[in-house]
Amino acid sequence: MWPWARKLEELAESGTPAALVTVVRCAGSTPAAPGAKMIVLGDGTFFGTIGGGHLEQLVIEEARACVASGESKMGRYPLGAAAGQCCGGVVETFVDVQNVGPHLHLFGAGHVAQALCRVLSGTPFSVHAVDERDEWAGALPPEVHCHRVPWDAYVRDATWSADRTYVAIMTHRHDVDEAIVAEVVKRPARYLGLIGSQTKWRRFRDRLEARGIPAENLDRVHCPIGLDTGGKSPQEVAVSIAAQLLSVHHGRNGGA
Repeated sequence: MWPWARKLEELAESGTPAALVTVVRCAGSTPAAPGAKMIVLGDGTFFGTIGGGHLEQLVIEEARACVASGESKMGRYPLGAAAGQCCGGVVETFVDVQNVGPHLHLFGAGHVAQALCRVLSGTPFSVHAVDERDEWAGALPPEVHCHRVPWDAYVRDATWSADRTYVAIMTHRHDVDEAIVAEVVKRPARYLGLIGSQTKWRRFRDRLEARGIPAENLDRVHCPIGLDTGGKSPQEVAVSIAAQLLSVHHGRNGGA
């Protein structure tokens, strides 16, 4: 058996949308047995096989459509003329989409970031936290994808999407925060948030505009981050940020 679970874990770490295709039922003569699996990416790249031939091509196209729509589904393929195969059997598949929900790129693993990870547990968000400090990154909840790499390397290699990428910037240094903002505003994302005061953002914005970053890009940044609840503790701030993220995800005005 090929290591499909390891490949899925690798794709989850990078936030790459994919579909896990499983043959769930076969009747008559078929090129695959129940339990056969393959993984299909949105661009048609695939790993593993369910028997090859035109059947496999049909399933790959269906899986690509599922990745695009974000919806899992069953499929049924009679192996006759329409499938370009004359086995005479029937193959049923289940396409299970992976990594198509909202992804939060969380820069920093301090007190607020740790609280935010806890608050987002059990929500649609997949959290990818970026912090090189072992003593802080190691304290994150186990379900969080932890990246102990330089922030610029992460930004370069991460998956970015105008529909499902969310960004929250809250490192332990203002100069790092500013540098991250300068890079991420160039990339597609549905939400960009920066922790800090209005004064902090005015100073950042003045310097970033002086560097030639267009005002319309900077207009995308939410700072102060989160909804204005009046709370100041890390847990309260995390709740306000999570509320804004969920409002944006679910299309509510409170996230605007």
